[in-house]
Amino acid sequence: MRIFVNYLKKMEAILLGASGLIGGELLNLLLADSNYSKVTIIVRKEFPIKNDKLQQIIADFSTIEAHKDSLNADVVFSCLGSTKKKTPDLKKYYEVDHDYPLLVAKLVKDQGVNSFHVVSSLGANSSSSNFYTKMKGETEDDLKKVGFKSLHIYRPSLLTGERNEKRLLENIGESVMKVINPLLLGSIKKYRSISGKTVASAMHKQSLNNNTGDFIYPSDKIKELA
Repeated sequence: MRIFVNYLKKMEAILLGASGLIGGELLNLLLADSNYSKVTIIVRKEFPIKNDKLQQIIADFSTIEAHKDSLNADVVFSCLGSTKKKTPDLKKYYEVDHDYPLLVAKLVKDQGVNSFHVVSSLGANSSSSNFYTKMKGETEDDLKKVGFKSLHIYRPSLLTGERNEKRLLENIGESVMKVINPLLLGSIKKYRSISGKTVASAMHKQSLNNNTGDFIYPSDKIKELA
């Protein structure tokens, strides 16, 4: 009797935005997954987490290039995102949400990374007159030009979940959406609010597939993937 043994290669991941709502949930999933042997997070200050799989690179937009030789992985996740309240300077806002993910994407591509997953936003459109949706659309367009074999773009609607900082308007929005969500059916189902945990789960599961090409997932599709 011939026995076939499948030796599965352990994967390595790089995560941007580990301190955020989605990034924090995704970090926990990756560290708990036996398919991943190493998880590297890029953070501005050290995380108070101890795990044998975890590697921390302390860097920001201005210093990340100095660490380019350490940006080796099978898959990269970008969960970066700011707000106007947190970053009122629109130039800095654009730097966080567009320039930084794009810079890291180019650096990891040079290191041989083939799979990139990024959190965008519902309504992302580079032709939009709205600053936020235009910025997200431009980020998507520019990431496509990098040339990853596998690019996954997640477009969640209003995000719900426990955040590190309080956001009054978003808390109010969550309460309103709990009432409205059941009324959003058919083609407008994608506008239902979605938890950061659900988005993280979808990203994690899709990273384990060997799909090639560019993929865009609206909010309702993200829930299906999760």
